[in-house]
Amino acid sequence: MMKPAKNSLDLGIVAGDIKASLDFYQNTLGLEFVGTTPLWFGTMHRLRFGESDFKLIEPKEVPPKGAIGVEKQVGFRYVTFVVTNLSELCAELKEKGVEFTVPERDMRPGVRIAMVKDPDDNIVEFVERS
Repeated sequence: MMKPAKNSLDLGIVAGDIKASLDFYQNTLGLEFVGTTPLWFGTMHRLRFGESDFKLIEPKEVPPKGAIGVEKQVGFRYVTFVVTNLSELCAELKEKGVEFTVPERDMRPGVRIAMVKDPDDNIVEFVERS
């Protein structure tokens, strides 16, 4: 069994357009830039949200995209950010022209969600629990 070294998970995403992805995750969503690391197949740009590292990979050669949408193929389909300001965040994202795939709504009692697309059409979910 695994024994966690920290109370979070890290995620790596291969970006089709690293400038657009860094702009979205840093400037639109507010993730903190941590640094870059060279990899054998490109460059990793590390961002941070809470205790989690969000790793945007700039590949030397951009591979083709997969199907878009949470129900379109098996595998990892979306990332979730748990926030305390969902309504405020959604209003800011709408003002910035971010495309919503699921507008802000109740998921179940005490849980509200919204989902958007990033520049590579990856699904990004926001969850607020009361």
